[in-house]
Amino acid sequence: MFISECLSVNDKNHLTIGGVDTIELAEKYGTPLYVMDEGQIRKNCRMFRHSIDSYYGGKGLVTYASKAFSCKEMCRIVAEEGLGLDVVSAGEIYTAVQAGFPADRMFFHGNNKTPQEIAYALETGVGRIVVDNLTELELLEKMACAAEKTVKILFRIKPGVDAHTHSFVRTGQIDSKFGLALETGEAMEAVKQAAKLKNVELVGLHCHIGSQIFDIEPFEHAAEVMLNFIAQIKEETGLTIQELDLGGGFGIKYVPENDPVPYDGYMERVSEVVKKSCQKLGIEQPFIIIEPGRSIAGPAGITLYKVGSIKNIPNVRTYVAIDGGMTDNPRYALYQSEYELVVAGRAGDARTQSITLAGKCCESGDLIGKDMSTQEIQEGDIVAVLATGAYNYSMASNYNRIPRPAVVMVKDGASRIIIKRESLEDLIRNDI
Repeated sequence: MFISECLSVNDKNHLTIGGVDTIELAEKYGTPLYVMDEGQIRKNCRMFRHSIDSYYGGKGLVTYASKAFSCKEMCRIVAEEGLGLDVVSAGEIYTAVQAGFPADRMFFHGNNKTPQEIAYALETGVGRIVVDNLTELELLEKMACAAEKTVKILFRIKPGVDAHTHSFVRTGQIDSKFGLALETGEAMEAVKQAAKLKNVELVGLHCHIGSQIFDIEPFEHAAEVMLNFIAQIKEETGLTIQELDLGGGFGIKYVPENDPVPYDGYMERVSEVVKKSCQKLGIEQPFIIIEPGRSIAGPAGITLYKVGSIKNIPNVRTYVAIDGGMTDNPRYALYQSEYELVVAGRAGDARTQSITLAGKCCESGDLIGKDMSTQEIQEGDIVAVLATGAYNYSMASNYNRIPRPAVVMVKDGASRIIIKRESLEDLIRNDI
């Protein structure tokens, strides 16, 4: 009935998540409110882990892309499920460290890591640093030498694959701020330079072709391109690349029309390409790493709002104003992303209205969605926007000096706060 399996309707006709009544959650914790279902998160983690273990014979690792949703409790859950962690800043490393996440299972990404961030990664013992460019390689060698450490690295490679997605989230093509290009010879130059360094050990390659991808073919093609490059490296330098990180970007269902590929099916088909390519090229199959983020956290989350005013403009549209908006979910403003909307107190009713869900910020573009189909909606209703577990809290801001909402985790019919709601005092904490 709903796009996420953790959602249902109870005998009061209320929307539930993880068996917990969303109306009761809104009354207890206030709105806006992010709600995450721990059971769904763990189920998604286990599905990816089982799949990679099955199709790669135990020679693989799932690393959760923490930029999708990072907090101490999420890091604890991911650690308990035996996953690695993809981190992209000192802040994400610090969060994981404070949660007790093993540093040697972290992969540190980023196209412009600062010296301070690199120093912190070296200090904490991050397992892999994914080097984006030659400038970073030189800096890392100097800093590792000064720290008397040897750092294991992967190079981020642009495989030149079109992911057939929004141009803002296509990151595998040559015209991208991320990574080293194959076409220009830049990637091979970086490999040869790394081979000469004393404090940097090149152990792997990384690629990421985009986000919210529904087709398997781009992933298959990217794997083939990367394995051909691994064979070329072996032929030209004698180096054996031990690890291949194929990134993430797996699509999820935001609205009923979305049709994501079953992740197990993705793993099976890409693994077949990996095995056949390795056999054809005469190279040993590398240890395979993948980086799901959205596909673990996204379907497990919703956001609850309270409806304020309703403004009907005859023959134009009906604006329904809520007590949140682009400060807690900027994805419509950024990407015109689509979402499904449910009136939490009439969740089982037919969808008879088409409305535009408007935020409270002083911006005309502060919308969550246009022409959203939903149940009859009234002032004071609690509404739920679905599949907001990824890239909502993590992209939230204090624009208009609006405090960030709380995040609540539900499990086995109970709920708990995992991130407190910001107060007005929090907004001025760093003001002088």
